[in-house]
Amino acid sequence: MTQNESAAPRLARVLFLCTGNTARSQMAQALLEHRAGERFEVMSAGLEPGQVNPLTVKALEELGLPTGHLAAKGVKPLIAEHFHYVITVCDRAEASCPIFPNARYRLSWPFEDPAAATGTDQERLQVFRRVRDEINLKILAWLKEGA
Repeated sequence: MTQNESAAPRLARVLFLCTGNTARSQMAQALLEHRAGERFEVMSAGLEPGQVNPLTVKALEELGLPTGHLAAKGVKPLIAEHFHYVITVCDRAEASCPIFPNARYRLSWPFEDPAAATGTDQERLQVFRRVRDEINLKILAWLKEGA
């Protein structure tokens, strides 16, 4: 690399954090990757990771979003990493969120837990769709604000 050349700019890093990393944080990751993946390196993690909820996958795939790369991950290995934004997407994660000493901004976007929905599979899927759409609107507004 010559003196006049510079390395490609580093993408802003975003971590979406939730309790289980099974629904809301996975949706937020997939939606931000879709909306602005060229601007952000996007990850998600959970305080107590479980398995990605099949209804999360279904709700995302209905929009044509890729889901094969989504997997529930724990937050502990990420605490020392550098992030531009750590965004909690549930009240419980916000209340129990560890300190990220290398994060520039910490935001709280609490959404209802679709995994707690009851009823038939179709009724539960409707809740997942609604939460997905709420997350999508929040991401669009955040991007419009100049994130």
